[in-house]
Amino acid sequence: MKEVLLPNGETLAYREREGGEVKVLLIHGNMTSSKHWDLVIDNIDEKYKVYAVDLRGFGNSSYHNRIMSIKDFADDVKLFVDELGLKDFALIGWSTGGGVAMQFAADYPGISNKLILLESVSTRGYPYDGKTNEAEEVRRLKTFDEVKNDILRTIPIQAAYDTNDAPLLKLIWNSVIYTHNQPDEKHYDEYVQDMRTQRNFAEVYHALNTFNISRHSNGLVEGNGKVDKIDIPVLVLRGDRDLVIPKEMNDEILEDLGGKATFVELKNCGHSPLIDNLPQLLKVITQFLDSAVHS
Repeated sequence: MKEVLLPNGETLAYREREGGEVKVLLIHGNMTSSKHWDLVIDNIDEKYKVYAVDLRGFGNSSYHNRIMSIKDFADDVKLFVDELGLKDFALIGWSTGGGVAMQFAADYPGISNKLILLESVSTRGYPYDGKTNEAEEVRRLKTFDEVKNDILRTIPIQAAYDTNDAPLLKLIWNSVIYTHNQPDEKHYDEYVQDMRTQRNFAEVYHALNTFNISRHSNGLVEGNGKVDKIDIPVLVLRGDRDLVIPKEMNDEILEDLGGKATFVELKNCGHSPLIDNLPQLLKVITQFLDSAVHS
């Protein structure tokens, strides 16, 4: 792990694999950090120079100032690549990281050269349904305070983090993410402890709930149309068994990106192709990166 101090006072930790010339920056999702990219980092072809960042409030990165939007993360990434002098790199964003990567590509054209969205949240965000007390029905929550006080996910998961309830965290992941294959015991235990480093669970869900770079309403906020600013080739990947990102959400991404996007369905994969079928994932990623490099 390395660290870099940003001009905004935050310190972002990151992993950097030595060697390689084709630069790739990996952006993790919710309930994870750069640690969860370890199998990709260890197994992707040696010609790639790989960086994997811990977003603010995850892993070994600081959390001095609360994030309230996906743009907050993307702005941190811009400061991060500026400090490292990184340009002309491919962005790969997984799940929530896909939203961060899209926001970055839209706000800061000319820095990244291609974009891979892996099981990504939609260009129209990710709606947060919950309830703040037992008496009410499940509904689309609207404010940060409502998300923070949600009794279905936020409070139980935060409690699992705080008390190191590893069995509950594994139960959650086995029910929606590792539904087919699971990491080996050592990796799984490391991943669970890594989850507990997150200090912004409610904030991330609020940010996803209000994220919308499309030209459509997402039911809570109007889109700002920034998706049109993405001007690099995009590869959209979704596992055919993903229980986190429904097909309809993936279709929104493809509709909003139009001809800039190519879609590949990952066969017999759920929300974590890194565990379900790493060779398939790496093959599809490297084919896209190679074609883009030589185009």
